Amino acid sequence: MDTSPHKSDFVKVNDICLHYLDWGGNGPVLLFLTGMGASAHIYDKFAPRFTDKFHVIALTRRGHGDSDYPETGYDVDTLTEDVKQFMDALNIDKAILVGHSIAKLELCHFAALHPERLLKLVFLDAAYDDTAPVLKIMIEKNPLGNIPIPGVDDDHYSIDEYVASMKRCYPFAAAAWDEVMDEEILHEVKKSPEGKIVERMSGIIAKAFHHTRNNYAPEFSKIQAPVLSIYVIAGSEYYLSPDYMTEEQKASVLEFYNIIRPPLHRELIEQFRCSVPHAKIVEIPNGHHNCFIKHEELVFDEMRKFLLP
Repeated sequence: MDTSPHKSDFVKVNDICLHYLDWGGNGPVLLFLTGMGASAHIYDKFAPRFTDKFHVIALTRRGHGDSDYPETGYDVDTLTEDVKQFMDALNIDKAILVGHSIAKLELCHFAALHPERLLKLVFLDAAYDDTAPVLKIMIEKNPLGNIPIPGVDDDHYSIDEYVASMKRCYPFAAAAWDEVMDEEILHEVKKSPEGKIVERMSGIIAKAFHHTRNNYAPEFSKIQAPVLSIYVIAGSEYYLSPDYMTEEQKASVLEFYNIIRPPLHRELIEQFRCSVPHAKIVEIPNGHHNCFIKHEELVFDEMRKFLLP
């Protein structure tokens, strides 16, 4: 049940309807953008904590949540134009943009194209260059892609069954599941004509997003606004399954996250540090990618210190 104290509304921009949540508040606009697959509801608990000093809004990008699902428009230029036109429609002259994960697409490109409309930028485990060779190596060496997940393709006919399967198949998801996720999942899935619970985002749209992410080199060096970049140093235990992994598979996951991944991840962080020398960088040891949920207090405190004079 959605109990977050927001206004839920839609706005027509760029020939589509985008959904957004508005928690109100007085002060500069703090505009939250979501990670891959998530809707504005992912911020239901976190975002309203800032309404004492900011006007807080979260936008659901095209192809996500309750927004429209057009066949096209998943390139970085169109996604960024959606944000600009959304701000125009709500008469937002300047804003602080906060983005999780794949939202680095809009954050970086917006910063390059419209620096005059940015007050500050906050990357929530987002400031990565997916075109960097070291990231591709990191993906190739991750053993999770080679570990079969029993039941991952099973059909489900209720939300409860679907969620239980998600938690069982993906321990990473289970580790950060809370009441916010119970609401969020309702905006990520739908019932098919056959009564199955299926993702709202089609495979074609998901493929388009992955193509954009994998081929966009973030324009880090063009960022002029003050920046906070929070990096998660992944905790290996979030990826271990007691249900279907063998001891050998568990050992390979632990080796990857504890030995192989850290130096590769460090290269990516240093790449950003060199490109944006004025950025404030915060690292969360043994962290979870959904840091604003799993490590809410830490992320909240760091953002407050950065955002307030």
